[in-house]
Amino acid sequence: HALDKSGANEDFEVTNPRGSHAVAVGIDAPVNVTIDGSVGYYCAGMNEQATITVKGNAGPGVAENMMSGKVVIKGDASQYAGATAHGGLLVIEGNASSRCGISMKGVDIVVKGNIGHMSAFMAQSGNLVVLGDAGDALGDSLYEARLFVRGTVKSLGADCEKKEMRAEHIDLLTKLLADAGITDVKPEEFTRYGSARTLYNFSVDNFDAY
Repeated sequence: HALDKSGANEDFEVTNPRGSHAVAVGIDAPVNVTIDGSVGYYCAGMNEQATITVKGNAGPGVAENMMSGKVVIKGDASQYAGATAHGGLLVIEGNASSRCGISMKGVDIVVKGNIGHMSAFMAQSGNLVVLGDAGDALGDSLYEARLFVRGTVKSLGADCEKKEMRAEHIDLLTKLLADAGITDVKPEEFTRYGSARTLYNFSVDNFDAY
């Protein structure tokens, strides 16, 4: 289908996806896509401008390399959700599996449930907000992404540490929660995590951490 990039909003509905892979991939237009059911690998990958809603669960790599727009998963998301995404907003209303936000490069990810191990691995920039708990090795080899977790963190990865929650982070988190449609949670309930910045340049003193 040839999409109109002029700004004319169009609405599309995908019915009976039955776990199909690569649904709504590579869209570059301000359209609305509703997928009525669960999808397989790489749904909404490389999204730009579009608002995509999945009324079900999503397989691995949902919103991978997203540039802008908004992707909402009404159920759970499998591993590496939002991988390498540069922009836009990914909202997961259920839980996200392992490696959520791996190598994220500017995307905002809001997970209403829990996230699995190795989430935000090598995350470069952007924001990961988790209303539930985080698994092992959160933020391993983190760069400058900001991580906000409301629940407990099983363990932190190499070079990830707890950070002070300053006024600008409260303001940022307030906006992210509002953008995700969350009104019953206070930003003060979250803990911020970020990079300790000890692994940016190789040092033999940090050999065991690599």
